[in-house]
Amino acid sequence: MAHTNDVDVIRRLLTTPGRWAVVGLSTNTGRAAFGVSAYLQQGLGMEIVPVHPKAETVHGQVGYTRLDEVPGDIDVVDVFVNSTRAGDVVDQAIARGAKAVWLQLGVIDEAAAERATAAGLDVVMDTCPAIEGPRLGLD
Repeated sequence: MAHTNDVDVIRRLLTTPGRWAVVGLSTNTGRAAFGVSAYLQQGLGMEIVPVHPKAETVHGQVGYTRLDEVPGDIDVVDVFVNSTRAGDVVDQAIARGAKAVWLQLGVIDEAAAERATAAGLDVVMDTCPAIEGPRLGLD
């Protein structure tokens, strides 16, 4: 069965202060993750944690190479990787005890969404906080 996003989940994730691990976030200003993470941090007041093989500091936040290296709790894992790699990130989010996964616009993995839902995580797929926030009047 195809995943359907729940507008109430989207609204809650975007309005509840939280810690978002942004997988795929680097200092490359041309990538969507850079602008979207700025929106999360500066527009919505979320704490962001960059997760990228380069482990770069982005928007003043220290980066980590892997999700399992991030200290402390993670509320949302925001997935900015190719759909073929998204399932692995979702499995890491489940193992890590995240509360939700957000697969970005164009990132679709139905099986991973089902695993996350079965594990009790909220799932948003194939959309973007920077699109949904304004659409819901949150900025």
